[in-house]
Amino acid sequence: MRFLKTTGLIFLCIIIFPGKIFAQDTTNLMNQLENEGVKNKISYAVSTFKTTRIVDGQSVESLPKNVLDVRISHRFGPLSSGIYNLFGLDNATMRLGFDYGISNNFMIGVGHSTYQKTYDAFLKFRILRQSAGAANIPVTVSFVPVIAVNTLKQFDSLKTNFNDRVSMVYQILIARKFSENLALQIMPTLIHADNISFTHVDQNIFAIGFGGRQRLSKRINLNAEYYYQLPGTKAPGSHNVFSFGVDIGTGGHVFQLDFTNSLGLTEKSFISETTGRWDKSNIMFGFTISRVFQLHKKN
Repeated sequence: MRFLKTTGLIFLCIIIFPGKIFAQDTTNLMNQLENEGVKNKISYAVSTFKTTRIVDGQSVESLPKNVLDVRISHRFGPLSSGIYNLFGLDNATMRLGFDYGISNNFMIGVGHSTYQKTYDAFLKFRILRQSAGAANIPVTVSFVPVIAVNTLKQFDSLKTNFNDRVSMVYQILIARKFSENLALQIMPTLIHADNISFTHVDQNIFAIGFGGRQRLSKRINLNAEYYYQLPGTKAPGSHNVFSFGVDIGTGGHVFQLDFTNSLGLTEKSFISETTGRWDKSNIMFGFTISRVFQLHKKN
């Protein structure tokens, strides 16, 4: 009888303990597989900036495929112009733009500005996207070429050919989202024009821009950007542009309120043709309304 009890206990130990050991090994294996799965996944940074612009300049953000963004921008005259001009509200520059996402990494845009009656168009290619996991990429990188044409009527004595009216801007945008609250961007820029304003003889202007976003709340962000024209290429009479503003998101709309020392709303005008100075109170108020439309239903 004692023999049977002893044999039974040994049998139970053989069944139970290996089962526990096997279960523990299985759990460890599953945890390892889950961890490997997480490592093999790619987690992309989203909403580095609220819109495709920081203030006036481009951000690394691109429109999703088949999304149209209608942008209406206003820039008023200097606040220092006084009550006679209603602190600049009597003098306004406006740009109407249409941007469209061809794919999630490629978008196009066209626009018209009342400043120098300028028509502009751009492409934006996202080359790299900040990510973690299987692909650890620390920054998002985009390339943006812009073409603009000045269509102002000219006096007979000042007539120029078409090439003198065309300008090209090339930008590399490099941004990093450090947290949900903070993102920074740097923008090396080349401006090429056969007829730069301010009697500038050099056809090329090199500049480097700096921009950033600080989240204030779920729907409100503080944005700022500064473009520094490199010595030796800076157009005489122009000043470096500094702009800041707030983005307010409301569903499909984004309202942007901004202050700047530039009247222009296209890259060539606000980077290389800014005549206002912050220390001389040449500060201009403006706003942009952005409305996005999904033109095709997602599959």
